[in-house]
This record gives sequence, structure tokens and C-alpha cells, in this order.
Amino acid sequence: MLKKMNKNTKSNLITYGMVIAAFVIMQVLISTGSVSSLLEGLMVPLCIYVILAVSLNLVVGILGELSLGHAGFMCVGAFSSAFFSKCMRDVITVEPLRFLLALLIGIAVAALFGILIGIPVLRLKGDYLAIVTLAFGEIIKNLVNVLFIGRDSNGFHFSTKDVMGLNMEPDGTVIISGPQGITGTPKDSTFLIGFILVLITLFIVINLVNSRDGRAIMSIRDNRIAAESVGINVTKYKLMAFTISAALAGGAGVLYAHNLSTLTANTNNFGYNQSIMILVFVVLGGIGNIRGSIIAAVVLTLLPELLRGLADYRMLIYAIVLIVMMLFNWAPKAIEWREKHLSFFRKKKEAVK
Repeated sequence: MLKKMNKNTKSNLITYGMVIAAFVIMQVLISTGSVSSLLEGLMVPLCIYVILAVSLNLVVGILGELSLGHAGFMCVGAFSSAFFSKCMRDVITVEPLRFLLALLIGIAVAALFGILIGIPVLRLKGDYLAIVTLAFGEIIKNLVNVLFIGRDSNGFHFSTKDVMGLNMEPDGTVIISGPQGITGTPKDSTFLIGFILVLITLFIVINLVNSRDGRAIMSIRDNRIAAESVGINVTKYKLMAFTISAALAGGAGVLYAHNLSTLTANTNNFGYNQSIMILVFVVLGGIGNIRGSIIAAVVLTLLPELLRGLADYRMLIYAIVLIVMMLFNWAPKAIEWREKHLSFFRKKKEAVK
């Protein structure tokens, strides 16, 4: 059976198997009480970072464009879904249904922003594209911080000044309160839901990469002029990859918003720092390497917490691990050593068969 499978299918099955095995192991450890509450609380953020890393790899690794606005799409998905969930909390009492609708809304809004931003921005390339997408992320974050939305018997009220500017009746409730964000979002996110969304993200990205559209996207990355010369619609495929990536980031934002009681837009969660962190996962895992992105996201999310007991040396060890991973993935000598030894083991296995 395995002999008949091609190399890509084997690799994809290994990726799925790795994710499922990790989920099962963690569930067993959690159920037996072998994991601390702090580590257990990291499981949903871990799923969020895996989704973000895999989705960004679609743009950076598969399309070959540098985007730094991923946190902006996450922010759009998070706030649109949290707004819906808070408004519908008393109307839709079935939690799974409410979360599913919030997820669809978050993904749809993020995809819409992906199209709107992608149409003008994808005409740029290289550093220019990175700067514009970074600016988009910062604009979204700052817009959320000046937005006040309330609701009373007369409907919704909007303001960009303060809560008093909403001019609501005494029975009205504030939904979005500028820099204070949204308070009281239902905490519907669970490790199981995060795991399912990770599998869906992997399924979408892996199937896209191995499809005809995926080969067209990779041909644009490798040589845009050659791709155009054989009739590939460059704008269409670039926009497709960018929009799917934005939609998946929006899904991660929904998971993030429903894991917190208070959702605020600041630099650490939806700003420049977050976008760079996601890019670090992609670069360290290997640009274009989906499995590598997953491993990098897991290692770099868990490592600071696992090293917390070392206090003063925690961030030093974290920095050393970053450097070692970078060298292992990108240093010419390391690549040469890896290819030599991995090919040796492969030949040995084939000889045994």
C-alpha cells in the first residue's frame, strides 16, 4: 500500500498523523491530570498559532510574497465574530450553533478584507508589499481602538469619540468600547474545536498546494514572466492565495476572540509584534514547508512556558533555540549535512526492503 503512494501523499499523511497523535497524547495527559493548568491553557493559543503559521505560509512560501498584515486579518475576524456573539448571546442559546455562525462570519469578513486589500496591494511586490500590508494591519488595529458601538431600543449607535458620544438611552449597552474593546464574549473556544480547525486548515492548504491551482500559484512564485507566457492569470491566482490565507487567519481570530473574556486590540496581539511572530514561525519552520511551520509554532509557543522554572535563563535558552533552528534550516553546511545523512538512511531502508 505504502509503495503505491507517491511522495506527496506519504508526506501529507505523516503531517495529518503527527497532528492527530499530538492531540490524542495531550488529551490523555490532560484527562489524567499530568499537565499543569497553565500548560493546559496554552492548548487553544497553540492551535491559533498553528493555523496562522500554516495560512501565512500559503502567501510567503507557496505564493512567494512577503506579507506582514496577517495580524490585521486575524483582528478583523476576531472583532466581527465577537461582536456577533455578544449581540446574539441571549438570542441564540445553543453554544455550538452560535460559535459556528460566529466562525463563518469571522472567516467571511476576513476574506472580504483580503479581497479588498489584495486587489490594489498585490500589484506591488517585495519590500513594497510588506510595507503596505504592515500598514494595513496597523490601520485596522487603530480603527478598532477609536470605535465605540452601543445598542438600545432604537438600534445601534456609533461614535469615534467616546461612550458619551453614542447618545444612547439609559437601558442601552456598550458593545465595543474603543481601547477597552469587547467585554463579555462567550468563551466557546476549546482544544477540540481548535484541533478541528487546525485539521480543516491543513486540508484546505495541502489540497490547494497539490491541485492545479496550487501548481499555477507556485509557477508564479518561481517565474512570473514564464507563468504569464503560458496563459496563467497571475492576478487571479495571487488574489486567490491571498484571500484564502486571510480567511484562515480570520478563523484563527475567531478562536482567539472566544478564548478570552475581554478582547482588546493592542500591539502584542494584533499589531506589528504579532505579524512578525507569525512570520518567524514560517521562516524557522522552512518557507513553503507546512509541517515545519506546525513544528516551529508548537515549539516556540510552548518553550517559554516549559522554561519558566529557569527564570533568568529562560529567554537566553529561547534565543539559542531560535538561532539553532535558523542555522539547521538555512545554513548551507547544515542543508548539505541533512541531505547527505537523510539520503543515506533512505537508501538503507530501500536496501532492507
